[in-house]
Amino acid sequence: MSTANLPAIRACRPAWNKGRIVGQKRPLRPKHVWAIRVRLEIAHRTRELALFNLAIDSKLRGCDLVRLKVADIYAAGQVRHRATIVQSKTSRPVSFEITEGTRKAIEAWLESPLMIGSEHLWPGRFHERLHISTRQYARLVRDWVASIGLEPSAYGTHSMRRTKVAEIYRKTGNLRAVQLLLGHTKMDSTVRYLGVELEDALAIAESVEI
Repeated sequence: MSTANLPAIRACRPAWNKGRIVGQKRPLRPKHVWAIRVRLEIAHRTRELALFNLAIDSKLRGCDLVRLKVADIYAAGQVRHRATIVQSKTSRPVSFEITEGTRKAIEAWLESPLMIGSEHLWPGRFHERLHISTRQYARLVRDWVASIGLEPSAYGTHSMRRTKVAEIYRKTGNLRAVQLLLGHTKMDSTVRYLGVELEDALAIAESVEI
């Protein structure tokens, strides 16, 4: 006896981006960076200050930032001035600088009792998690931007990645330098990532008065 082929039944799920602002996340401006730093310092949030500063300096994707190990940036009893890691998305190495303020914040975090015996720079709170997740990192970013009165939906983990390179491009116009810092293989990717054409168009529009 043959059985009839019934149509597959699929659950109707709402779109993941329904009611959300999607697209490129805005980079933080220098005044925003300093405002967040001051608040973290006043609150003595050592780990978050080190994470925030290194996120700005390293320009890494969230998945690479949360997986950093102590050995990646710490050697011979001090935090390195420069570090190189292999990106998980492209499997290509990328180098970044670690500024003095960031080095001090990381050194303070490494002295914390929570870092005793930890291989990872941002250890998880549970034994089954070696390091914090990208979702935890995203929640921290939302808290940071909300603490200074910014709209959380307009910013995200990529805001941290874009902040320093956006400022570098704004001051120098050097796309090749930005490409190297982000670890992009193609210049087109860097142009799209920075939204260069849109930014230039808006700058022109703002300078014209009617």
